[in-house]
Amino acid sequence: MKVIIVGGGIGGLAAAVAFHQRGLQVEVFERAAEFTEVGAGLTIQPNGLRALDALGLGERLRAGGLADPLAGIRSSRGDWLVRNDVDSLKRRFGPWVTVHRAALVDLLRAAVPPEALRPGIDVQHVQPDGTVRHGGGTSTADLVVGADGVHSVTRRSLWPGLPGPRYVGYTTWRLIVPPQPVEGSAETWGRGERFGHVPMPDSRIYCYVMANAPAGSHVGLDELRERFARWHRPIPALLDSAQEEAVLQHDTYELSRLPTYVSGNVAVLGDAAHAMTPNLGQGACQALEDAVTLAHAVDTLGVRAGLEAYDRARRPRTQLIVRRSRQAGAAAHWTSTPMTTLRDAVLPLLPKVLFDRSLTPAYTWTI
Repeated sequence: MKVIIVGGGIGGLAAAVAFHQRGLQVEVFERAAEFTEVGAGLTIQPNGLRALDALGLGERLRAGGLADPLAGIRSSRGDWLVRNDVDSLKRRFGPWVTVHRAALVDLLRAAVPPEALRPGIDVQHVQPDGTVRHGGGTSTADLVVGADGVHSVTRRSLWPGLPGPRYVGYTTWRLIVPPQPVEGSAETWGRGERFGHVPMPDSRIYCYVMANAPAGSHVGLDELRERFARWHRPIPALLDSAQEEAVLQHDTYELSRLPTYVSGNVAVLGDAAHAMTPNLGQGACQALEDAVTLAHAVDTLGVRAGLEAYDRARRPRTQLIVRRSRQAGAAAHWTSTPMTTLRDAVLPLLPKVLFDRSLTPAYTWTI
């Protein structure tokens, strides 16, 4: 059986590893000239690590150093609005790991035969029968996996009448800065903007910033420094230590619920199926789950029945995570002073069980 995977990011390479390990012939079509990842830090949560365990790669990632989950949420003054019990989370769900996105891509790529990797292939159209039209001609497969991201050609080919991704109203900056003291992983909320920092195993700090902005707007590092200059420590110092060339900015998109993730002999996974806001940090983890679940279902049941089982298993779960992620970050982007003042007063009073309910469905996945 031959599988063509469209897209060589985390989800696509994970699918390639999973199918290759089951003895299937795999080809990965990647539009870029090489298989790499432009990005910053990435936290792999317990469910994502279990998916990597299913591929035999989890321990290699853990060997690079474990991380703590988010310690909580603070106000721009530094007061704690939400405080997580970090030790309890690790006992209940397992470890977290923080890596550079490129390191995870390299780990997955190394587990795929070099001859299966086809960079520089610009896919133009995918048909339900497994025909893939691209810049080099036409290819066919028993199964095609669309792992080509939020602006997926595969998805648009299969369901041209469905709405595309929706800009959620805020843009995101990601950067890695030199080592300096921080109090674990934490996120800070202001009015229509927030800042997060995550220590990495090599002592550098992964930072992310989100702020309400029109789609397509560009804000440089100097403006970010000015914008957050009066926020609590160590936020100004983190931005002061950053280099302009290390800052990546991307608008934030979410995909409306698809009625199905499969059509004929084709399936979509990851952002191509369920692009979500980064509020729960689950985008890569859900793509890893997708890849492992899809390969297991097809290997066990065959293509058609396996695709139906994949859709039944993944669509309800991922669409729940998309919704929970949207809800988790909504209050951070309120701009009304009375509303944000009320938010900052009420959040510390809420019982921890409310926050646990939003986290537990994400962390408890098993194949």
